[in-house]
Amino acid sequence: MTTTVRVVRLLITGLVLAAVVAGIVRGLTTPDSGEGAVVSGLFLTQVVLAAILILLGGFVEGLGFGLSLGTNWPYTSNIWVLLIKGDPEAAHRIVATLVGLIGLVLVTLAPSSATINGLILIVLTAALGLGTLHVLSGRLPSLVHGVHGLLAYGVFVCYLMTIYQPGVNFWSYLSDTPPLCVVLVAVLLGGMTTGHRGFGEPIGAFSWPQRAPQVVMIIHLFTALMVVAALGGVMPDYPVAFYLAVAQVVVGFLLFHAVNLKPRTPGVLVAIHQSVVLAITAAIVVV
Repeated sequence: MTTTVRVVRLLITGLVLAAVVAGIVRGLTTPDSGEGAVVSGLFLTQVVLAAILILLGGFVEGLGFGLSLGTNWPYTSNIWVLLIKGDPEAAHRIVATLVGLIGLVLVTLAPSSATINGLILIVLTAALGLGTLHVLSGRLPSLVHGVHGLLAYGVFVCYLMTIYQPGVNFWSYLSDTPPLCVVLVAVLLGGMTTGHRGFGEPIGAFSWPQRAPQVVMIIHLFTALMVVAALGGVMPDYPVAFYLAVAQVVVGFLLFHAVNLKPRTPGVLVAIHQSVVLAITAAIVVV
């Protein structure tokens, strides 16, 4: 439990509290009343918690807590003790549970394609959460890890749309927004890169890819460049997302070197990498 881990504990605690407060404020200030106000507030809380969950995944990997609970899933007998101590993986499981409970409440209070799709994506993401543990322990293919990350971003986008694209079908929106689809493909390959290198293993420096993790990483790099090209091709539609995507390529190179220098604990760059992807995704949906 280093100083960095303690700082992360305070950061995540503050963000979760902020998500709850933001939802309460939105519920109290919305023109809706009764259940409508509750739903409106829960949508905002859910969006922030979905983002926190992804960010926590970055901290789990970056600080070396990927298998801190072993392959026990979803909980262990001492998970609350670990949560209080600051274990990011314990926090990841608890926040995921909270997201699932809110998703269930939203389906009950406001059944619609948005809330139903959101809950389905949550359930699928949770189910593959177990799979990611076995990917890190070398028992399942890296694709499971990649799909888990993809579904987590799907949850974030689905609930973000309830605020900025209300009434728009989730799947139709994806098919009509090619740049967002390219971003999600990059997310998939990023998760596969992590899965291929395994727990605490470097990708390795190379001039020409020779091992599977290096091949997947090169494909991921080309996909990241495709994100820049896709967003640049529709400029000035998504200016913020475009400039963030350019910056993300630089962050990606720094992360590659961090993973090779300290493969077990590459540091907060993993979470920074995820936060930039979240910002790119949000910048596209908000516009």
